Amino acid sequence: MAYGKVEICGVDTTKLPVLSQARMLELFPLVHAGDKAARDEFVQGNLRLVLSVIQRFSSRGENADDLFQVGCIGLMKAIDNFDTSQNVRFSTYAVPMIIGEIRRYLRDNNAIRVSRSMRDTAYKALQARDRLQSRLNREPTMAEIAAEMEIPQEDVIFALEAIQDPVSLFEPVYNDGGDALYIMDQVRDESAKDDNWVEDIAIRDAMRRLNDREKRIMQLRFFEGRTQMEVAGEIGISQAQVSRLEKQALLHMRRSMQVN
Repeated sequence: MAYGKVEICGVDTTKLPVLSQARMLELFPLVHAGDKAARDEFVQGNLRLVLSVIQRFSSRGENADDLFQVGCIGLMKAIDNFDTSQNVRFSTYAVPMIIGEIRRYLRDNNAIRVSRSMRDTAYKALQARDRLQSRLNREPTMAEIAAEMEIPQEDVIFALEAIQDPVSLFEPVYNDGGDALYIMDQVRDESAKDDNWVEDIAIRDAMRRLNDREKRIMQLRFFEGRTQMEVAGEIGISQAQVSRLEKQALLHMRRSMQVN
């Protein structure tokens, strides 16, 4: 796959312009008002963003031109849906949308087939999540997404997990400016049921120093081997919150064990 080539889809990538944050803010009112010239300038000024995203898929063996075109679709969707009143940089908002568009393309062209009904449920769940996120100004829980769709929570979880691509365990899937959430954080660890964990006095003593919510998360994650998505659904918080609380609890336990 020629990701290092200079020209993609007839575009000389070495000559792509870069828009400043100030210029983007100037252009947005014009873009949303239907000014084609402003929209073209905005798209052109963010093509490097698309280019940087498709580098993540360099090991897939996919055609760079195809992925670039799909990524541009994601970019344009981001432009259409971006809310300038939110205190978020456009690139922070656009990158997940570009990645999502590329992953949908790869899923639809994947040899591992997922049933049409399962895919439809997953896509509706993603749309419901976006609506709720806009309405609530936070990431919705699985229970809230299920309630919005009026279907069982288990159906939402199964559908979203079914459309996940095989990727590296160390690929970051979410970052809110703090610690990144990695694929490995979502993986059930069957070895976590080892009796040695329960019998280790130092760990049990460190666990006692955690608050109730942290204890519950640690119990589900490391003693019952649940994924972060499953824990989020059971406790009623977002997966990002589970990740943050889990890291915080592990840090507290580590410090406690070091003191002891």
